[in-house]
Amino acid sequence: MKVTLRRLVAGTCLVGALVINQELRAAEQGKSVYLLGASASMAGMTPPSGTYVSSFTYAYTGDATGAAALSRVLPGSGTQLPAFTTLQTDADLRLKANVVLDVVSILWVAPDPVLGGRFGLGALLPVGYQHVDVDVTARTALTFPDNSVLARNSSRRLSDNTFAMGDPLATAFIGWDSGNWHWKLAGLVNVPVGSYQRTNLVNMGFNRWAADVTASGTWLDPLSGFEVSLASGFTFNGSNPDTHYSTGTEFHAEAAVMKHMSKDFAFGAAGYYYQQVTGDSGSGAVLGSFKGEVAAIGPNLTYNFKVGNRPVLTSLRWLHEFRAVNRLQGDAGFLTITVPLGGAMASH
Repeated sequence: MKVTLRRLVAGTCLVGALVINQELRAAEQGKSVYLLGASASMAGMTPPSGTYVSSFTYAYTGDATGAAALSRVLPGSGTQLPAFTTLQTDADLRLKANVVLDVVSILWVAPDPVLGGRFGLGALLPVGYQHVDVDVTARTALTFPDNSVLARNSSRRLSDNTFAMGDPLATAFIGWDSGNWHWKLAGLVNVPVGSYQRTNLVNMGFNRWAADVTASGTWLDPLSGFEVSLASGFTFNGSNPDTHYSTGTEFHAEAAVMKHMSKDFAFGAAGYYYQQVTGDSGSGAVLGSFKGEVAAIGPNLTYNFKVGNRPVLTSLRWLHEFRAVNRLQGDAGFLTITVPLGGAMASH
């Protein structure tokens, strides 16, 4: 029974990371390789040729409650467990997760056009801290053939935290422009070499290969200063060889509506929507096929300035989650700082 309860509550979540139990989560450990909310203002823009270093800081706090139930009919095993004896386990769970993650990325945009657009390559490395508390209140009832019941109630708190490196990611993208319209196609591959331990409640790594394809577009009117940006894509997940758990395909969409007061300052709103479109599978998905869903919205600010002659691009947003199904629900903060190391933008 202790092993069963451990499975009911073991789990984490995030590209590092949101954390959630097996019953309340969708996708193994509740994690998505694509970090929701990463795209917002100017999502369809591809920067000029050059090399760029970016620091993307992500902070999240969220919780979830729910009931996990497991009922099974066990075969006879002598006098200790008579034939057709029923074992019923009900567990009420409350989970709270806190995450602080920094993703350092380096991007290179080619100096010459490719397929009429600007082509680039990049690498991302997440490092961060996660903490999770899980409160479990369980009732186990063993019903015998004579209808007598042996019951037991118990409560337990499980906690875990980690500060570690997550899985590195490789990316490639290509973008085009036409008047006020800008659009981009990007791919992302998760390489499962980050910190991971099967028995941990919290893991920074995914221990699975995954790939994401995202298409994004931006309409920006330089005269009025109004901007509308949209991005949507799918994440395709491999199987975790340690748990034999295969996460289903995930859909994500993000949007931002902004008013640019000048070339350096803009404000507006951003949000995202997530839905798992196919269920989890594999022998490790012992609680069946779960599909998650969540939405979020909040304010978004961008501000650009110079340090000496070098431009610094910043973005700050806070997104509040709602409509969560089989997911944590909470609040996420994002701070992005991008510095061009060379190329057209760095020379401005």
